[in-house]
Amino acid sequence: MKSGFVSIIGRPNVGKSTLINTIINKKIAITSDKAQTTRNIIQGVYNEKDTQIVFVDTPGIHKPINKLGKILNKETYALTKDVDAILFVVDASVNLGSGDKFIINSLKQNDIPVILVLNKIDKIRPEQVLLMIESYKDLYPFAEIVPISGLKNDNVDRLIKVIKKYLTDDVKYFPDEVITSNSIYFMISELVREKLLNLTIEEVPHSLTCTTSHYEEKKDLIEITVDIIVDRDSIKKIVIGKNGERLKTVGSLARKDIETMLGKKVYLELYVKTIKKWREKEKLLNELGFKEFE
Repeated sequence: MKSGFVSIIGRPNVGKSTLINTIINKKIAITSDKAQTTRNIIQGVYNEKDTQIVFVDTPGIHKPINKLGKILNKETYALTKDVDAILFVVDASVNLGSGDKFIINSLKQNDIPVILVLNKIDKIRPEQVLLMIESYKDLYPFAEIVPISGLKNDNVDRLIKVIKKYLTDDVKYFPDEVITSNSIYFMISELVREKLLNLTIEEVPHSLTCTTSHYEEKKDLIEITVDIIVDRDSIKKIVIGKNGERLKTVGSLARKDIETMLGKKVYLELYVKTIKKWREKEKLLNELGFKEFE
């Protein structure tokens, strides 16, 4: 039996959540084309007959502009310690940028094996993959370099084989049937947030968060309430939409995904609340699950 913990890091929007969903073969992390989609630490558990890998999907490392951003970066850096390996995921379809170099410099204080994962190779030609490898390989002593497409599940099996070489434990941390350590409440609120990310304009996603405030299982269905928290009334109007149409669409799409996840009929209610400067309020951030990491 081989087991261990692997942290997934990278800039926002490089495909970390898509990759973890592909590896686990189940949707445990929401995905969107908006940057900074992942805000909480998401653990995905990969099981084989003689292997268990606990993947930790982290928020994208970015230049923080508020208290929330600082906490997210702290979470990510904290999770590059005490793991067996780090997957540094980059978008191979764009040139090496200052954000990637910033992360590479931060890794230089670490002695944990770093596997460079060149994601989104489905968007480029094979010769471009070789050029990307050349541009990265001398910047850091990467343990391995693995080109993949998380979206197309291309070469992900090879990535798993490479990771296995660096596992140091022989303990099974989770039962075989467990695929994530996240609570049902968290998963529900994330599914609602995903629909909001995909149905609203660019500035809205960073102004809102979701939390499951009520969950009651009855004989024939599950009653669920999710609060959508925004920082201004103008955003509240956008989220609700004309005659409440956008909120109805969000609720309908989220309910279908939640029913699929829970395997039972769901009655879902959504409420939109304005809490000014919620991203700066430490107590509220802690209540919403954003914790400071030492």
